[in-house]
Amino acid sequence: MPARTKRYQEAVAQVDRERVYDPVEALELVKKAANVKFDETVDLAVKLGVDPRHGDQMVRGVTPLPHGTGKKRRVAVFARGEAAREAEEAGADAVGAEELVARIQAGADKEFDVFLATPDVMSIVGRLGRILTQRMPNPKAGTVTPDIGRAVREVKTGGRVEFKVEKAGIVHMPIGKTSYEVEQLRQNFAAAIGAILKARPAAAKGHYLQQIVVSSTMGPGIRIDTAAAARIAEK
Repeated sequence: MPARTKRYQEAVAQVDRERVYDPVEALELVKKAANVKFDETVDLAVKLGVDPRHGDQMVRGVTPLPHGTGKKRRVAVFARGEAAREAEEAGADAVGAEELVARIQAGADKEFDVFLATPDVMSIVGRLGRILTQRMPNPKAGTVTPDIGRAVREVKTGGRVEFKVEKAGIVHMPIGKTSYEVEQLRQNFAAAIGAILKARPAAAKGHYLQQIVVSSTMGPGIRIDTAAAARIAEK
């Protein structure tokens, strides 16, 4: 294991690794432990009581965060006609149908962070499945929608976050920056946990929220009381 930096060791010293914290206390500690020179992302990791190998236990969705993630993202939209105009007015970085599909096939997918589409063009967007993989527009993730202007605005402001459970049963998502106020992080945290709770599949049995950890980009993980997290989300 590589040696930890002095900065990291100082941050770890502030965290009781044997304790589970109240959400607000944990978010305060994330901010306090952040000691690098850039504005770190605050990340949320949630271990769920599901087995993603079974299709009926897949957890995925999209949620707006009240205060955004603090990250600007480049958005490509597959649309025609009036919907294309709405996407352009909302600030999409690229809009088109067949010509945009051809552009992505030629290697332009690296230029964009998020891909959105209207339902009527999905027959041509389907050609990009092997290229876009998990970034492929999907109705379940909220990235295929007739309300394309609203979707673009949510993504461009950083407030719209997609999530999908990984093979290990963990959901990761950013919930802001260490420069945010604690109350802003709390509201984003509550929205994220609320969305994960709503996405609980009917086939999931037993304890659903098994472990919750928050951390900054360069900081240590801080465990959160799952019951307290659920209460905040319900409020």
